[in-house]
Amino acid sequence: MSKTGLAALLRPEDSILVLIDHQPFQFTNLHSHEPSMIINNVVGLAKTAKLFGVPTILSTVLAERGGHIIKGLQDVFPEQKPIDRTFINTWQDPNVTEVVKKSGRKQLVLAALYTEICLAMPAIQALAEGYDVFVVTDASGGVTLEAHEMAVRRMVAAGAVPITWMAVLGEWQRDWAREETAGGVGGIILEHGGGSAVALAWELQLLASGGGH
Repeated sequence: MSKTGLAALLRPEDSILVLIDHQPFQFTNLHSHEPSMIINNVVGLAKTAKLFGVPTILSTVLAERGGHIIKGLQDVFPEQKPIDRTFINTWQDPNVTEVVKKSGRKQLVLAALYTEICLAMPAIQALAEGYDVFVVTDASGGVTLEAHEMAVRRMVAAGAVPITWMAVLGEWQRDWAREETAGGVGGIILEHGGGSAVALAWELQLLASGGGH
């Protein structure tokens, strides 16, 4: 995988998203981030994937004990039943990997709880199988900040690309002339974009008032 040049950027037609173990049990011991931030970011990421037609796999581990996937994610894909696993490493479960293989897509975008376990394991394994792996660091989290950061370092050393959810959005959109998705992107930013949402709302206010003149 080339880490430079235009081909190194994400493209919606080549991407597939796997969201792993955003479940209640995991959130109870999430200490690298404020949990509400991860919830906001992973739901924003899922909505972005849906907007761009990027296939998205939801997966849980032992859901009957660890809890069902968070409502915000399930609501983005209400018809999709998350793939429940016993494997800690998602990439050892053929129910997940077969879906990815059948897609034929090589840009693998991953987010998981926890970064040091359920994100690192599949990322490192998939890299050896020829996938271009992008790990969404602000839609993932660890049991401590150190655990999260060491896991990101480990994955980067193995060849993964760390990225944040709004950077994924920007690379998939790429050109504001892509009007079929531009409006939807704006809506996702308004709902999940934090400071960017505030700035965009202000810009829309100024446009509606003729720029304040």
